[in-house]
Amino acid sequence: MKTLFVDDTRSLLTEGSSTPESEPAKNRPSNGVEGDRRLLSPSAPFQEVSREISGREFQQFQQLIYHEAGIWLSPAKVALLTGRLARRLRHHGLKTFTAYYALVSESAEERVQMLDAISTNETHFFREAQHFELLESEIFPQWVRDVDEGRRNRKIRVWSAGCSTGQEPYSLAMMLLDHFPAAAGWEIEIVATDLSTRVLSIAKKGIWPAAKGASEIPIEYLKAFMLKGVGEQTGQIKAAPELRSLVKFHRVNLNSSAYPFVSTFDLIFCRNVLIYFDERSQDSVVRRIVSFLSPSGYFFVGHAESLHRMGDILSTYVPTVYRPARKTFQGGKEK
Repeated sequence: MKTLFVDDTRSLLTEGSSTPESEPAKNRPSNGVEGDRRLLSPSAPFQEVSREISGREFQQFQQLIYHEAGIWLSPAKVALLTGRLARRLRHHGLKTFTAYYALVSESAEERVQMLDAISTNETHFFREAQHFELLESEIFPQWVRDVDEGRRNRKIRVWSAGCSTGQEPYSLAMMLLDHFPAAAGWEIEIVATDLSTRVLSIAKKGIWPAAKGASEIPIEYLKAFMLKGVGEQTGQIKAAPELRSLVKFHRVNLNSSAYPFVSTFDLIFCRNVLIYFDERSQDSVVRRIVSFLSPSGYFFVGHAESLHRMGDILSTYVPTVYRPARKTFQGGKEK
């Protein structure tokens, strides 16, 4: 059996070469769309796919995406929508957005692919460092005191909502394993969810370009929790087995009326996700999310997101970090 990853990541700290991005997956065969839709060969040049979308077509996709995912695309997003959906048109050999709308309206599977295509998935390890500093300086020590004084048990549950390609939940896993080892009786569970099946596939593998990881992961964590690629995996790093065993990935649409959880979380990270919702959708999504926040838990949002208007269920701990208000909701019921 070939060894593709080893546990010596020290040389990554001095290697400066970048890693080519993974080659895109090959197009799957066309689904054989019927009717009078105009067809193209999947190998047709991009220029042959009409990059013009009518106002009516844009409004149709705008409403469909809002209904499916709660994401509101303003008219300023016409170019973004056109460019991203053009790939799906080419995949199916379709020439017009009207033809693609007819397909996506009929096919639940294609709606998943459409949402994958329009999703924005930028992420980094230990992004927004002040949140991780708060965990280390205040929240983790409080948990230890609470255990010592009998106010909580040693089980920690975390939800990374909008986890993208996995850097956020794995960053949390590294910190939690460092501070709360299993040998001391701690039990850690991290649930990571995203709308996009494409990014979840990457996250589950736990493999990233080494140069990116070396620049974002603290040295001590890089050495302790990352494996260095060798042979055909040279230039890559992989999350060690003890990290991957902590994180469970699932597709969850935050716009759904119910989430597949049965108990609450000590930490919920939903950062740089709410900015894609309008205020109405934000309020609905946040109320559903907070119903799964422990009464003593913490809810983290991105630096460009504010929830001050939701004082009936949340109180500000520090900017972008919230705790349940005294009167809150859990599991959909008022407490």
